Amino acid sequence: MKGEGARGQGFRAAERLVDLANAVRADPALSRDALAALLAHHGERPEDLTEPAFSQDDADDLRGAAARLATILAEPDPDRAAHAINALLAAYGARPRLSRHDGHAWHLHIDRGDEASWAEWLLASSALALAQILSEYGRVPWGECAAARCRTLYLGTGPGSARRYCSTACASRERVAVHRRRKRAAG
Repeated sequence: MKGEGARGQGFRAAERLVDLANAVRADPALSRDALAALLAHHGERPEDLTEPAFSQDDADDLRGAAARLATILAEPDPDRAAHAINALLAAYGARPRLSRHDGHAWHLHIDRGDEASWAEWLLASSALALAQILSEYGRVPWGECAAARCRTLYLGTGPGSARRYCSTACASRERVAVHRRRKRAAG
């Protein structure tokens, strides 16, 4: 069943979304097998990720959905992000329902059930996750790395101030570059 989440880790739709979006941005032709491995890493059952349950057409549609969601993850304006999320919820969401299956705790589903395609499932579950995060934080706590040559998407829902970089490596590299530019300008 789509939407399991990794056992013992809880439901982490936003982390799954960021990983899928970054993978598709890095390789727009990401293979069906690579997508299946990424979904399995995020707790999807291996038997749900084999042909015909997860076909080449499903992979093609899932890549398109991940690319579409990546545009929301790169959107810094909370109003535009909210409108885009609302559009996804209107197009792909269904009446919310609580689900408990395969040993998982109760969790919320808003997809159209087992008849939903992989792409519809990803769009609905990701829109729900992003809506919950945006409403909880009151701002966009995700984004595209601010480092000059990095386009990696990140989710900044941890403690502390708002993130601007995908990693400490990018943040450090950017600080060093700014320091060197100031030094040259002063020098």
